[in-house]
Amino acid sequence: MTFSSDDYTKLQKLMEESPENQELLQKLLDSHKYTITKISHEIRNPLALIYSTLQLIESQHPEVQTFRHWNEMREDIEFVTSLLQELSAYNNGERLSTTTFSSYDFLGRICLSFAASCMDTEVEFTSKLSPTLPDISGDKIKLQEVFLNLLQNAKDAVNSQGSICLEASIDSNTLKVAVSDNGCGIMPEHLEHIFDPFTTYKSGGTGLGLAISQRVITAHSGTISVDSKLGEGTTITVLLPIL
Repeated sequence: MTFSSDDYTKLQKLMEESPENQELLQKLLDSHKYTITKISHEIRNPLALIYSTLQLIESQHPEVQTFRHWNEMREDIEFVTSLLQELSAYNNGERLSTTTFSSYDFLGRICLSFAASCMDTEVEFTSKLSPTLPDISGDKIKLQEVFLNLLQNAKDAVNSQGSICLEASIDSNTLKVAVSDNGCGIMPEHLEHIFDPFTTYKSGGTGLGLAISQRVITAHSGTISVDSKLGEGTTITVLLPIL
């Protein structure tokens, strides 16, 4: 049985119905999160030791790098480590350390950083930031991870050749940030599941990136949605409340 992001939202609404529901379900959620965090931590520690041992072997015996399947083994360990890190990030997506900051400056720095990563590729990246973007309250680190993840997904979708745009504006009383690409698009039957944890349709993906993004945005009382056409491209839109 899969616990989807929609199920999680329904659980949050159920918690709001009464103090008794909230207390009981919060205990259940806290216990679940503690278990995931503990398991992730217990696996990561020996995995780090294994990886360190491989690095030591390589330094003392460089010839092992020519052994068949050696590189694949290293890549598999790196993937599992990345998966555990993302699992921890998903598990702690609601824990925010909020400050008030300029969304214009914040998004501007993200765009500059991503533009630098596209310099030696054929990806065309543009940004359109309204000069009147407001201050917002939020967790800058987690929001930065969200937008960089969305931009990286767009980069993967255009396969190193295509166009990506980040556009930010004020929509009613919300900050609207849209990341668009003209890449491969998403199959219609996959759209309703792309925010579910461990659901991925790209090679080498952990299936947690968009699930983490949704959890972080929801924790900020915002929304994240996707519009995509197969073979034409994808737009992911984030709405965040303005102070």
